[in-house]
Amino acid sequence: MKITFGNTLPPRPPFMEGIRRAPDRGYTLTPEQTITALQNALRYIPEKWHEQLAAEFMQELRTHGRIYGYRFRPEGDLKAKPVDEYQGCCIEGKAFQVMIDNNLSFDIALYPYELVTYGETGQVCQNWMQYRLIMQYLEILTDEQTLVIESGHPLGLFHSPPDAPRVIITNSMMIGQFDNQHDWHIAAQMGVANYGQMTAGGWMYIGPQGIVHGTFNTLLNAGRLKLGIPQDKDLRGHLFVSSGLGGMSGAQPRAAEIAGAVSIIAEVDKSRIDTRYNQGWVGHITADIREAYHIASLAMQQQEACSIAYHGNVVDLLEYAEQKNISIELLSDQTSCHAVYEGGYCPVRLTFEERTHMLHESPERFRQLVDLSLQRHFEVIKKLVARGTYFFDYGNSFMKAIYDAGVKEISRNGIDEKDGFIWPSYVEDIMGPQLFDYGYGPFRWICLSGKHEDLIKTDHAAMECIDVNRRGQDLDNYNWIRDAEKNQLVVGTQARILYQDAVGRLNIALRFNEMVRQGEIGPVMLGRDHHDVSGTDSPFRETANIKDGSNVMADMAVQCFAGNCARGMSLVALHNGGGVGIGKSINGGFGMVCDGSKRVDEILRSAMLWDVMGGVARRSWARNPHAMETSEAFNNSHADGYHITMPYLADEEMIRKIIIG
Repeated sequence: MKITFGNTLPPRPPFMEGIRRAPDRGYTLTPEQTITALQNALRYIPEKWHEQLAAEFMQELRTHGRIYGYRFRPEGDLKAKPVDEYQGCCIEGKAFQVMIDNNLSFDIALYPYELVTYGETGQVCQNWMQYRLIMQYLEILTDEQTLVIESGHPLGLFHSPPDAPRVIITNSMMIGQFDNQHDWHIAAQMGVANYGQMTAGGWMYIGPQGIVHGTFNTLLNAGRLKLGIPQDKDLRGHLFVSSGLGGMSGAQPRAAEIAGAVSIIAEVDKSRIDTRYNQGWVGHITADIREAYHIASLAMQQQEACSIAYHGNVVDLLEYAEQKNISIELLSDQTSCHAVYEGGYCPVRLTFEERTHMLHESPERFRQLVDLSLQRHFEVIKKLVARGTYFFDYGNSFMKAIYDAGVKEISRNGIDEKDGFIWPSYVEDIMGPQLFDYGYGPFRWICLSGKHEDLIKTDHAAMECIDVNRRGQDLDNYNWIRDAEKNQLVVGTQARILYQDAVGRLNIALRFNEMVRQGEIGPVMLGRDHHDVSGTDSPFRETANIKDGSNVMADMAVQCFAGNCARGMSLVALHNGGGVGIGKSINGGFGMVCDGSKRVDEILRSAMLWDVMGGVARRSWARNPHAMETSEAFNNSHADGYHITMPYLADEEMIRKIIIG
């Protein structure tokens, strides 16, 4: 198939005022590479327009560092419509169109015109020619075909049985020798690599709600573990400080409020602050550091939840607290440090506008300022931690960026970064032992009808599937879904997130499919964040609490992807670099359309347990105690068709004595 245009090129649509635009990513190609880049982009276009568009694409490459093909973007807001309003030959083809448009709507996308959903560089696909061709393919996709996507490029439709995936996606799966930021940047300019992030290039992003639940769990459990908060209490009277109010980091103030905390979140981009304020996800805005801490102090005294956006740099915010002896109990960072030199981190003393200008005019000087700022950031955190602050890396590659900036002191083993860093990843202390090792992770669903009443029905159905007396995590999750409507979490289409374990996800999924079959609700898309129990191998994030040396291996994510393909999930995706950057992780995810059929029931029974328990089994083999407990219980409860290999435990002191001799 080729993109259909008719007899004339589409006119260049105007850019709407007030919509964020991506910064210049940098044009560094050689003349020969530039020729290839233009040839690559023109492959989507009939030859009669090549001369005109070659000049147009060359201008985009020079000024933006990428060929986006702006001319081919549909005009206006790509807000997701109800699934029945899309053309298609199967429900999956129409459902994926809903998801793509939701990822690129003005309400959701960080840089809508550049196809960036979140995380500074996470794209649905590389350019608008790919978008058009993907949507055309999805309109004709049948239930006996699979659409293959390679780094944003739709390779084509291939015949497959009805219980096979309808879409298989890979993004930036680079050969090891070239799996680094420099070579990826060249490949992206040439139009052969797409940074899919975790759910942008897998078409499963549901807005910042998708990370609110995980941040809520993280903060609540951090308070329990480090501040002595009882299981039945929240974080009222306690202060959380962080930075970032973008696509994912924007969840922080909302999650902190739901957990009862007072939060101050620094952000240099005023437009992102305004977005969160207009959504009701942050309560106060100030550019005055003293005012920020004053508002926080009053709220803490009154035991009230409160969120404050500080328009400024987090380094200034922290240095002020250190100088004035202000107690920060919980501290993190959610700037986009996986793209630290591409604008994901703004150096202290630069405004956001100066950052954007310098990225284009003086990229090398910008790199130097980033490194100096990260070094300064490290020093102030070190002082605060020495005074009792609990700092945790929130999986944004922050500590790795500090290490790369020349601060070798942050290395845990004093030699390299393989054993992690002197401060914990939130997965090491909190998410890993408290949630992932049991199988709890970010289960999601989207009501494809677009009807809010369908979402309410699914909320209540999910609550009915949770046994609040089983574990403390179940009670937390029940309370979360019970209050989800009150907390007004929906941004974009009608979607929900609910942390669940393997059995919980399966029970809820089957219940939803039954509701579709009975006509109680319209079709539902199931998915999850790739940031999950088994979806991602990343030594500095998802697998940071795996201590048997396999934290540098990507077998789990690849097996998760392959297993979900074999079991017939509707959409299966495998990405390089999601969350923490190219070369630092491999992550796999899925999407599953519940159409009410018995076929879907069978796929759910096979795939949902695999998707979770493959990760629990790997964590168990790494000798994580809670994962071993969970695996042993699973072996007993599912002995009819499953068995997880259990480890024998060697005594460490015995081994030490033998080594010493």
